[in-house]
Amino acid sequence: MTEQKTTKATKENKVSESCQDKYCPVHGKLRARGRTFKGIVIRKFPKRITIEFGRIIYIRKYERYMKKETKIHARLPDCMQQDIEIGDYIEVRECRPLSKIIHFVVVRKLLSRLQFSSAQKSESEKISDIKKIKSKESKK
Repeated sequence: MTEQKTTKATKENKVSESCQDKYCPVHGKLRARGRTFKGIVIRKFPKRITIEFGRIIYIRKYERYMKKETKIHARLPDCMQQDIEIGDYIEVRECRPLSKIIHFVVVRKLLSRLQFSSAQKSESEKISDIKKIKSKESKK
C-alpha cells in the first residue's frame, strides 16, 4: 500500500511542475466556485479567451421567447494553453475577479472543434428531417 501512495504523490508532483500558473484551478491556488457555463471559444489571447453561448429569454409583454448570445472572458491557464483552440467547446467556472473583465476560469475542454461541428450537423440534420416529414404530412 505504501508503494501506491508514493507513486501517486510523485505523479502529482510531475503534473504540478508542468504548470506554474498561480491562477490555474487544477494546479494553482485559484478557487473556482459559483456558476458554470459551457460555450464555444470565439477569440484566443495570451492567458485569456472569449467564449460565446446562447440562451433563451422569455419576454412577458409579448408572451414570446427570444434567443440571445452571451460573451464571457475567461482566464486560460498555462497548462491548457496548447490544448484549447478557436471553435472548441469548453466549460468555464466563476471565480474571484482577476481583472476588470475576467471573472471566470477555464476548467476543462469538452469537445474539439471537429467533434463539436459534427455533433451540430447531426442535430441540424435531425431537424431538417422532421421538417420534411411534417411538410409531407401537411400535403396529404
